[in-house]
Amino acid sequence: MDRPGRRSSTGPRSFRLVCRDGEIPLVEDLLAVQGFRFAPEPFSPHCRRLAAEPFPLGASLAATFGLIYIQDRSSMLPPVCLDPPPAASVLDMCASPGGKTGFLAQLVGSAGFVLGNEPTPDRLSTLRRNLSRLNLVNVATCGEADLTPFLPRGGFRHILLDPPCSGWGTAAKNPKVLTLWREDKVAPLLSLQRTLLATAASLLAPGGRLLYSTCTTNPAENEDQVRRALDTHPLELVPLIPPPGTAAEPTSLPGVIRVDPALHGGQGFFLACLTKPGAPSQDEAMPDAASAEPPGGGEAKRRTGREKGRGHGRGKGREQGGATVLRDFEDIRPGEFPGTEGLHFDALGPGRACRFGDRVYFIARGVGPFTGSGLRYKGFFLGLVKGGAFRPNARARLLLGAAGADGAAGLTLENPADLGDLLAGRSLSVGSLPKRCGLYYKELPLGFVTCKGGRALWSERA
Repeated sequence: MDRPGRRSSTGPRSFRLVCRDGEIPLVEDLLAVQGFRFAPEPFSPHCRRLAAEPFPLGASLAATFGLIYIQDRSSMLPPVCLDPPPAASVLDMCASPGGKTGFLAQLVGSAGFVLGNEPTPDRLSTLRRNLSRLNLVNVATCGEADLTPFLPRGGFRHILLDPPCSGWGTAAKNPKVLTLWREDKVAPLLSLQRTLLATAASLLAPGGRLLYSTCTTNPAENEDQVRRALDTHPLELVPLIPPPGTAAEPTSLPGVIRVDPALHGGQGFFLACLTKPGAPSQDEAMPDAASAEPPGGGEAKRRTGREKGRGHGRGKGREQGGATVLRDFEDIRPGEFPGTEGLHFDALGPGRACRFGDRVYFIARGVGPFTGSGLRYKGFFLGLVKGGAFRPNARARLLLGAAGADGAAGLTLENPADLGDLLAGRSLSVGSLPKRCGLYYKELPLGFVTCKGGRALWSERA
């Protein structure tokens, strides 16, 4: 057995750009004017590696506005190796804190869909906060310990399983893992990993891909688990080729990847790709997200507050597992309420903007196949309806077009110091602007500010 933390590295930090392709130059400019220098990662056009960090990257304007996500470069590899095509539906079984979930959402695009599951309540809250900040609206989140009662067997063509593990590959940053998860203490983890692999095998469609990954160097959690899965379930190994720029070390199981942390410049990581023999069945596998029926099934129906229907899940008027479960809802149509004029609901992709009480969520079309299963899920919070008017979530930048487009009034800033003042709680003199208007860095949408008395203020409150 490998010794825990045998080799490790704390190389330059990596991050992922989380924006439209056309916005990349502006996001990179926002980083550069604050002194950050970076270079492309060779395995994905979304990823960058820092060359200069004048202050913590997490305190940068780009990070604060959710335009980048800081992520270990090894942790970026599972979505790259799973490689879901545009418009695919993907299941991420152990999703928090959301780095891999978010990357998958970018890979499948606005027409695709990701279901991110995280059974631990605190970690589920973290997942939802991160996805909200990043404006990844094509994700729904849930918190089930066992997904099998809610999802169709053989229903997903793409599954990512990154289960709880001993984390020995992170020892350079988290040395406590070496005492917390000694070799004689990992039995509960091994049992959980086997259970999750069995669930993943049952949910995987024939011909689909299951990517199993861990951030440990422990063969018992890596190669041994894969061998057992191959012996126990109708699965076959799909040989992986290390992505460009990946330093892999020898392994006892050909076709899997063990990331060498000392040479790779990231955490120790393990990746294996499995498939279920056969061709996908049209009767079993979920359709691609873009062709799925809308939430609720069938044609979109006009609903009022008096009509009953399935929304975020079961129950009525209370929170369960962190998810809003009101059953009375209305579809919100652009222009229906004051405050929706000029907002780009069409930029959200396939799905519905649905009202649950006074809260409005975007529910991606990809949830359609399991809305009647009782699964409690949550979409993306768009804003509130108050006093008959829509008030957008301050972070819902996808609702904004480019600065000055469509004649919409907005606050455009070119000095990063002004943005810093807003984030610090200081108001800016702006003259006459609508009460709720778009905030931009040059032409880059950042979110919404509140204007009153000729001054603008940034507030996270919708």
